[in-house]
Amino acid sequence: MKIGMCMYLWTTNVSARHEALLRDIKATGFDGVEIPVMAGNPVKYRRLGAMLDRIGLERTAVSAIGDPGKNLISPDALTQKAGIAYMRQAIDCAAALGATMLSGPLHSTLGHFSGKGPTPAERRRSVDAQRLIGDHAASRGVTIGLEALNRFECYLFNTMDALSAHIDEIGHPNIKALYDTFHANIEEADPIGAFTRNAGNIVHVHISENDRGVPGRGNIPWAETFTAIRKSGYDGWLTIESFGRGLKDLAAATKVWRDFAESPEAVYREGYRHIREGWAAAA
Repeated sequence: MKIGMCMYLWTTNVSARHEALLRDIKATGFDGVEIPVMAGNPVKYRRLGAMLDRIGLERTAVSAIGDPGKNLISPDALTQKAGIAYMRQAIDCAAALGATMLSGPLHSTLGHFSGKGPTPAERRRSVDAQRLIGDHAASRGVTIGLEALNRFECYLFNTMDALSAHIDEIGHPNIKALYDTFHANIEEADPIGAFTRNAGNIVHVHISENDRGVPGRGNIPWAETFTAIRKSGYDGWLTIESFGRGLKDLAAATKVWRDFAESPEAVYREGYRHIREGWAAAA
């Protein structure tokens, strides 16, 4: 198991100006960080990867599609084509970064709603798009971890059962699932069962408190969660994901209207201890 820290708490554009913060994250004990891949080219991410190598941090990548003009499930062929192009660029950037995992709600546009539930036609278009994306990801040595989001952020996949069934239909080894404790706490009648039933498709885990704040301070059933993850044989990343108000577009998309902790340091330092202690107790 590896412990990571998602950089969304501070920025969607990690750069050399964050080196001191990254070094403190390393000193806290983290194995790596999750780097947002939202814009830029592979050259930029290759430089960032070199800095992370010097610091001694491994990395995963995270992204989202915020533009309805790039919606992967759109009936408009040009819109879907633009979405696939966005994903190919993100995959290229993740590979240049040195990440083998790119995760997030990379199945549809974040915060974009049709006014009704997902249709069979949208699911079919998703299967077609994800197979093309999976082929490109395989060529770059990257696995995609698709994320089920709560109903207030997306409508295509809200539960792990629905997402996992879709992944089975896609049938591509490079298209898998991410489990997020925050979203599961909202949407799943049984968050632990939702993980256990679908563990075979889960390749990445986000550790996020029910209020998006400091892991361990809220009402997520952490002991049961760590026990289920450990019992499943999962040995990948447990990555803290928390959000702040500093990034207006991201705050609006994730419905962040207040601070969830007294400081970012509290999130990653206390959160790291919480994961380390919870994982040991679940042994």
